[in-house]
Amino acid sequence: QVQVVESGGGLVQAGGSLRLSCAASGNTYSIHSMGWYRQAPGKQRELVATLIFGGGINYADAVKGRFTISRDNTKNMVYLQMNSLKPEDTAVYYCYTNAGLGYLRNNYWGQGTQVTVSS
Repeated sequence: QVQVVESGGGLVQAGGSLRLSCAASGNTYSIHSMGWYRQAPGKQRELVATLIFGGGINYADAVKGRFTISRDNTKNMVYLQMNSLKPEDTAVYYCYTNAGLGYLRNNYWGQGTQVTVSS
């Protein structure tokens, strides 16, 4: 099992910045990737950014050039730096960790953190 905890959400004005943090703990010896999804009211959960351990980084088109995902290699943590925020970025942001070997490989989710961008 892997536990995932997010922090750092809040209320910010359009054009402002926020930094989200995500910590994974437990059976973290086989993490394949970590990243962020978001879900706005009435919409489906969508990918924001993903970081593949030992691999690459992917961003949703809507956040490219504004959001940056990064990793602390020593702490199984990832961060999402969000700049130039827009009202349409308002959503609950969920961190996920993809971990495990073989048939035990699974996605583990945090509880979510609210990001609200006012116009």
